[in-house]
Amino acid sequence: MTAQPLAFLNDRFLPYADAAIALHDAGFVQGVTVSEQLRTFGGRLFRLEEHLQRLDESLAIVGIRSPHGNAELAEIAQRLIDHNLPLAGASGDLGLAILLTPGPYAAFAPPGASDKPTVCLHTYRLAFPLWAGKFRTGQALVTTSVMQVPPECWPTALKCRSRMHYYLADREAQRIEPGARALMLDQEGGVTEASTANLVIARTTEGLVSPPLRKILPGISVAVLAELAQSLKIPFTYRDLTLQEVIDADEAFLTSTSPCMLPVSRVNGHALRGGVPGPIYERLLAAWNQLVGLDIAEQARRGAAI
Repeated sequence: MTAQPLAFLNDRFLPYADAAIALHDAGFVQGVTVSEQLRTFGGRLFRLEEHLQRLDESLAIVGIRSPHGNAELAEIAQRLIDHNLPLAGASGDLGLAILLTPGPYAAFAPPGASDKPTVCLHTYRLAFPLWAGKFRTGQALVTTSVMQVPPECWPTALKCRSRMHYYLADREAQRIEPGARALMLDQEGGVTEASTANLVIARTTEGLVSPPLRKILPGISVAVLAELAQSLKIPFTYRDLTLQEVIDADEAFLTSTSPCMLPVSRVNGHALRGGVPGPIYERLLAAWNQLVGLDIAEQARRGAAI
């Protein structure tokens, strides 16, 4: 019998294909799902401790008490990687999702339904074909009529699966420019982040600049980028950013879990003057490669070709 990848759902390991959430779960009914996404490099989970710490902060915001401590979640994650990684084939690495919901939505739940939170961990093959070519060609961004969710709706520090605004913004971005992703603005027109990625710009007079932490999800990847910038003696600042400053930047980058770091090619049709990929981007990506012990862009190119 062919080995199958495993998932973890509510206290047990089971075949990935058999993992299913109840239709009355609040994560399905209301979209109340706290999440973390991380990946492996060379089979090793990257920054697991930081992801689990952020998970704790998100759970506290929502009021979910996990039945598993962080040490236990780390053991579950490692067991999944140990079992599933050999099944990933030549792609070589995996993504890991950690998901928690409050459990049943009372109005829909059948009598006797458990009142415990739902806990799920699963792995997935990294979608290299989606971004492999963008290490060289870059990612286009456009602003749309869909705004970032204000912190009065939910705190920016909350990492959750409620991403309807990203979905709608990206649909509109695709209509404006095929292949583009949405650049999210706040209610005052300030730059926040891209859909599912943090944004950082590079200015020769200032170094690297990120929107302030109060306006963005505190991404693990953007924190890594700040560490790498410090090691290369490149200044890194968090401050308010205008759309025009992004358009006028020498370079801009997106940071997120799976691709780590992608260059931005243009914003609202305006090409960035530093070129793609620019010299600062290449220095930072080389430092990231050294940190994780492999060539991130080359791995994506090989994985996309399989």
